[in-house]
Amino acid sequence: MKIAGFDIGGANTDLAVIDFENDEIKNIEVDFAYLPMWTNNDDLSQVLVELIENICPLSEIDAVGISMTAELVDAYDTKKDGVLDVVRKCEETFSCPTAYVGIDGMMSKDEIEKTPLKAAAANWIATAQIATLISDNCIFIDTGSTTTDIIPIKDGNECAIGKSDFDRSATGELVYTGTLRTNLASFLDKIEFKGKEYRVASELFAQTADVYMVLGLISEDDYVCDTFDGESKSKLDCAKRIARVVCADLEMLSESDIIEISEFIHQKQIEQIADGLKQVHETQNLNLIITTGLGKDILDKPAAESLGLEVKSMGDILTDEECVVAPAVGTAVMMNKYVSD
Repeated sequence: MKIAGFDIGGANTDLAVIDFENDEIKNIEVDFAYLPMWTNNDDLSQVLVELIENICPLSEIDAVGISMTAELVDAYDTKKDGVLDVVRKCEETFSCPTAYVGIDGMMSKDEIEKTPLKAAAANWIATAQIATLISDNCIFIDTGSTTTDIIPIKDGNECAIGKSDFDRSATGELVYTGTLRTNLASFLDKIEFKGKEYRVASELFAQTADVYMVLGLISEDDYVCDTFDGESKSKLDCAKRIARVVCADLEMLSESDIIEISEFIHQKQIEQIADGLKQVHETQNLNLIITTGLGKDILDKPAAESLGLEVKSMGDILTDEECVVAPAVGTAVMMNKYVSD
């Protein structure tokens, strides 16, 4: 049985194709594409097919599972509209059995049409399937390009208090911050540098990907989103963008200055994630943290360690590439169970 699991985000669409034999995973292949759904959602069907065919012929796929967070993009008036549009495009694309991750498990097209919001931003349900392979009692943190999910698991079942992004933003279970696409001005009021505090410019000057390029924590291949100024993703252009955040340029700030500023920003984002994690930890009394996503080592591990919590990586059972698309892997696992039942 060959199952395709997609995680359709607002900016990135991730894919995991898993070969199952007697419900055991025999092989995993992954891919992803940058697809800004706020402008290019009509390209979704084409991108889904291209991603699969980068791995295998579409005809080899026995079933397709879908999780999504793209319904929140401002191309849609409501999240309901977004969910139903994604479902419609997927149904038009695939002729094999297709189902969708919801907060109560996999859902058919007919079930989605009755209660579409159950599938809105439910990809963390899929990631929980993978985390339980490491521990039945833990909190997993998944920091992707844009957001951070912080989900408690007890006795092998997710036990998040919030079931929607709106609710989870109040419980600490969703921190809207990511490794690539987060505007620095969204979590910084001031930057401490050489004994002074500099207020930041509230503009779309630089994003977290610029910081982690400068610090050497990601590569240009990891920097899959657009830059704010349309220039390159080189360390030099990333440094230029960071300098603008404090209303400066590279004639005013040296390379070492930009690195010092970037290290300060990095620490502030760690603290932002640690704040959400602390809230979930204190509510659930769980001490084991499992990290995944592009930010698992850059942000999540130091956030957990700053709170004195035990940390394990989903990289213990998945490759780094598979960790980046963990919700897609979990979606394929859930879809296999769905078609096997």
